[in-house]
This record gives sequence, structure tokens and C-alpha cells, in this order.
Amino acid sequence: MATTYGQNLKITIYGGSHDAEIGVIAEGLPVGFEINLPELETFMQRRAPGKNAYSTTRREADAPVFLSGVTDGSLDGSTLRAVIYNTNQRSSDYSNLAFIPRPSHADFAARMKYGEEVDLRGGGHFSGRLTAPMCIVGGICLQYLASRGIYVGAHLYCIENVYDTPFDMVSLDKNTLLAPKSSEFPVLNEEAGENMKKAIENARLDADSVGGIVECGVIGLPAGLGEHMFCGVENRISGIVFGIPAVKGIEFGNGFECAHIRGSQNNDPFRTDGKRIYTETNNAGGILGGMTSGMPLIFRAAMKPTPSIYKEQDSVDMVSMTNQRLLIKGRHDPCVAVRAVPVFEAAAAIAITDMLLAENK
Repeated sequence: MATTYGQNLKITIYGGSHDAEIGVIAEGLPVGFEINLPELETFMQRRAPGKNAYSTTRREADAPVFLSGVTDGSLDGSTLRAVIYNTNQRSSDYSNLAFIPRPSHADFAARMKYGEEVDLRGGGHFSGRLTAPMCIVGGICLQYLASRGIYVGAHLYCIENVYDTPFDMVSLDKNTLLAPKSSEFPVLNEEAGENMKKAIENARLDADSVGGIVECGVIGLPAGLGEHMFCGVENRISGIVFGIPAVKGIEFGNGFECAHIRGSQNNDPFRTDGKRIYTETNNAGGILGGMTSGMPLIFRAAMKPTPSIYKEQDSVDMVSMTNQRLLIKGRHDPCVAVRAVPVFEAAAAIAITDMLLAENK
């Protein structure tokens, strides 16, 4: 399975949703950097399940245990290995899914590729549970970037048809960027947040689910980070973002809207205050030719509705080759985008740290 990401900072994620443990192995983290462990734990808790009515009722501590790579709280230069022990699995919920694939899940494709022995309990290795170990390394990278004056934040931009206030792509400030981190429901506009909660609850009561869009921003980046063509900033971020289950699309800056306007409207005019060069607008999302422009880096990612819903659905028994009606059991998020917000921060931080480490070589 392709479970490794990175060029200078290489991470490998292993385990399955209902295994005894899930974990991450990382090489290339900055030697000597001191980890703020309480801050890391707070970050991990933002993604952890069972915290409110808008997430699965499965409860896991998601406390990282460092088996190597950390000495007295600092990165010691050896390979980092960290694990999270699963304690609240309920594998019996998946006993009827042995040969009946769940619609819009990886079940069918995974069986075609890996055979009948592939572990699909709770989604197995294809589960969003595997974003927890990603957040261990991502949380460390967020701290490392902050030590260099680079800050990463995200919020729920949209749930179903309810939109939050977007980040200001020209003058995004640190306080606004980081504000959703301290909120139980990560939005900028509280009224929009309440309407999003209603949309999620309505879907839950209807035994259904809703999708969403997460907007992520990065400030403090130097101009010229990244490469053109195949190693551009968009490529590197997209490569890890699509490792987050349920992501179906990504756009940077003005994104797909660029296709509906003219060049005179889309171009970002350059200006200077005598000390630095900046752009009046930022439709490019802080990226030009695959390299950072020094403006805020902004991207948005769309997540599909949680495919595990409590309505009967059509599927197929792959043994008898007969059509079946399937009723899914288990504990599932009515909207995966809510707990995914810190995961996008982690993913962006890993990608940016990976690129910055190349500049230091």
C-alpha cells in the first residue's frame, strides 16, 4: 500500500481502524527541536472522536506514545515512531459486510486489489482514523513552523449550502487565522456555525449525512518556496491532502472561479511600499508558477458526505452475486468535515515543512 509521503520529511502511516494500534514513522524532522507536548495533545484532541454531537460516538483518547525519536521532549535525530492505541473498537458492527461492499466506500475497490483477506473493519487502513497519526507529525510541524514565524490555520468554509466568512486572501492576520483553533465548532462567523450545526443535525435525524468544504490558510511564508511543474506548492499540498479520506476536490486562491472571469479580472497587480513587493489582490492564492509569492497561501478542499449512513442502500453480495439491500451499523460522523479541520492544518504543515527542509540543504 502507498502509505509514505514526502521528500525531505518522509512519513509512513500504518495500521487499521480496528487494529490494536495505529502509528506513524517519520524521518527528517529538524534535530533538536523541542516539542511542546501539552500543545500537541490539545491539537490532537481537536481531531479526536466522541467529543460532541457532530462526531461519531466512538471515544478514543488519541494520546500519542513516542517509542523513538524523542528524548526529553526534543527531536533527537533518530527515526521517530509514534503510536496511538485503539481502545474502543466494535468490530462486530461490520460482520455483515464481509462480502457486501458499502456504497462510496473503498470496500469494493480494495477487495478487487488486495483480495478477500483485506481488513475492512471500520474501514481498515482506508479509514479516516488513519489521519490521527498524521496529526502527530503535523502537530509537531505546526509548532516548528510557528517558531519560524509561519502560521497555519483552517476553518469550516461550507457545510451543505451554509457558508462561513472566507479568509481575507490579501491581508489575512494571525489572530483571524488561528481563531477557529480555540472554538468548539471551527468557524469565523458564529451565526453561520449555528446554521451549519442545524444542517448536520437535520441530516443525522434523517439517518443521512452532509459534506463540506474546509478552507486552509498559511501566512509568513517567504517568496520563492517550491518548484515549477511537478514539485510545485500545489502539487505537494494536493499530494498529502488527497491522503485524507473523503476529499474529492481542491482549489487554490480563486480556484475554479478563474474559469469564469477574464484575465484582466483574475490577474493580481504588483505593488510596492518601498520595502516589499506585494499584490493588490490574491486570486493566485499565494502561488505563482508552483512557487510561493509571499502573499497568504489559501486553499479549499471539498469533502463528500460520510458514506456510512443509516438508510438502506443497494449493494451486491460478492459471493452469491445477487443484489442486496444493505443497512450499515456502527458509529459514524454525520459530517466528516468538522473533525477534519485540524487534519488539513496538519497536512499543510507537513507539506510546507518538507519544502522548507529542502531549502536548508
